[in-house]
Amino acid sequence: MNILAFDCSMTGCAAALVAGSTVLARGDAPPGVGQSEALMPLLQRVMDQAGMSWDRLELIGVTVGPGSFTGLRIGLAAARGLALALGIPVAGISTPDALAIGIPTNERGKRPILVAIDSKRTDIFVQIFDAGINPLAPVAAMPPAEAARLLTEPTLLVGDAAGSLAALIPGAVLSAAPTRPDPVALAELAARRMAEHRALPAEPLYLRPADVTLAGAAR
Repeated sequence: MNILAFDCSMTGCAAALVAGSTVLARGDAPPGVGQSEALMPLLQRVMDQAGMSWDRLELIGVTVGPGSFTGLRIGLAAARGLALALGIPVAGISTPDALAIGIPTNERGKRPILVAIDSKRTDIFVQIFDAGINPLAPVAAMPPAEAARLLTEPTLLVGDAAGSLAALIPGAVLSAAPTRPDPVALAELAARRMAEHRALPAEPLYLRPADVTLAGAAR
């Protein structure tokens, strides 16, 4: 299956084109270029590098959040537009899932995983997973000190806000995985979730301490 996966849920943009277990191309937006300007040229560049035409794509994988309000809107609008034009499905993946799946298997051991994402406010977005990348609690927004109290055992931390928690959790270790979603891991997870009929809709997941809203959930 030819899968184009991309992430704009945090800073910058990253994309990858994957066919089965083969990475055909991948790339990142140039630093300093806004996501709205960078995304479509990045996707075209990835397609060109792989020598693949758009009509050969079979699935779009995209992060749905929580994360940057602007980045999520840009990424999801592009995913929905491409899917509509090409007549292919979109697999939405939560940003914590995409970050957790990017941790190398040999790094996980038996430790729980805490994903921590910078919300650009006083709180952070957090979610706990076991070593098998199974969620142990829903994603939530909370102050760093409160997030640090979620786990008192040795924990593996990942995400762009992980560094702010490392000193607050005894025995915590920062993962060597990227601090934003790896588009190759995102593509692989998108294929798996589609096969399991567990992909999320291509709608933004917005999260705040007193307000949890998944767009379209009330319909």
